[in-house]
Amino acid sequence: MNMDLFERNATTGQFPAQQPTAPLAERLRPTKLDDIVGQQLLLGEGKALSVFIERDEVPSMIFWGPPGCGKTTIARVIASHANADFFQLSAVASGVGDVRKVLDHAHANRTKLHRRTILFIDEIHRFNKAQQDALLHSVEDGDITFIGATTENPSFEVISPLLSRCMVYVLEPLSGDDLDALIDRALKSDLILRDQTIHIRKNERELLMLLAGGDARIMLNGLETALRLTKPGKDGERAITRGAIEGAFQRKPTKYDKGGEEHYNIISAFIKSMRGGDPDATIYWLARMLEGGEDPKFIARRMIVLASEDVGNADPQALPLAVSCFTAVDYVGMPEARIILAQVAAYLASAPKSNAPYMAIEEALEDVRRRSNEDVPLHLRNAPTNLMRDLHYGKDYKYSHQYDDHFVEQQYLPDALKDKIYYRPTDIGMEKAIHERLNRWWKRKQR
Repeated sequence: MNMDLFERNATTGQFPAQQPTAPLAERLRPTKLDDIVGQQLLLGEGKALSVFIERDEVPSMIFWGPPGCGKTTIARVIASHANADFFQLSAVASGVGDVRKVLDHAHANRTKLHRRTILFIDEIHRFNKAQQDALLHSVEDGDITFIGATTENPSFEVISPLLSRCMVYVLEPLSGDDLDALIDRALKSDLILRDQTIHIRKNERELLMLLAGGDARIMLNGLETALRLTKPGKDGERAITRGAIEGAFQRKPTKYDKGGEEHYNIISAFIKSMRGGDPDATIYWLARMLEGGEDPKFIARRMIVLASEDVGNADPQALPLAVSCFTAVDYVGMPEARIILAQVAAYLASAPKSNAPYMAIEEALEDVRRRSNEDVPLHLRNAPTNLMRDLHYGKDYKYSHQYDDHFVEQQYLPDALKDKIYYRPTDIGMEKAIHERLNRWWKRKQR
């Protein structure tokens, strides 16, 4: 394992010049803070992350953002500035043994040489719990400054103990202006392209950005491939055409911007089609998202929400099915994940619908916010001490299992809300049985 991926000059701390054989995106990768395109909310003058980098005081942190937005680039900039040993591992290709080698080196650094070690792990979400656990002790003790990069929500993909020890920085997708600036930089400053006369018009630039899905790495490498497919004119000039760009990506554009308006429009259409009971439209919008490069786990998460919010107790199996869908998508990945998503999306669209639990919690939250200090009735209170028993805590509580049908009518809400009804089940699907049962139990609270 070559752990010291960033082999820097020991005197200047700089990376060696990029090799001509490296892909265009790699040749253009910045090594200075000022050269990074985008992420000004994090890296602008006076912003926390730029201050940490300039002072060489970076904390343990996690970069969360879409592919090609600059996570690894920022890690390299930290490496250029850091007065520390810097190691990179990829969670795809590395295991616990690789991590422990770095951690042993880091411990010796701190205890014997009083030197810092920074460990950058790309795609940290691909490490399982045991692999992530291996980092905790070294992060806690300060043996390493940990930097992780992930395209997935850290709340779901990073274990809580590690997450609590890290700052989380959210990187935004690069804007059209950012991507346009990168194209200009490639044509003007790349060690190979700067000596050529290359023309690319506005429409072709926009197509390049669209097919790359906002991913700077894919866009730049697509540009380089399109150039190879473009024959020079008699004067040596190259004019990149739409056909060359489509040939580079081997597909025609699908209108879908993962970070922009179309992303929100199509996920909205997908959700509303499921809510509206149209499996055909549901599958169509699902296909649009998948063809546009949407993260299948993002789609699965939205289906989990819909299973509870819109199907609810009309079909209680919808929620565990949606959760199983997410798990299966995570295990299998694309392209097979499309089959699992289609199966569950069609089920949710065809299922009976009820938003009664959703409406119930919204109404209850409104009451809590308006009157948050209502007392718990005495008979519902716990009474672990003699004093509490003397104050009648728990007195007259009726234990449901001692009564017929394991139910007895008694007050559970605060006095001011004792007759309030929040949950109003419908007569649709399984919720009809719930409706009938509650009305049979609660003679004074008919729904």
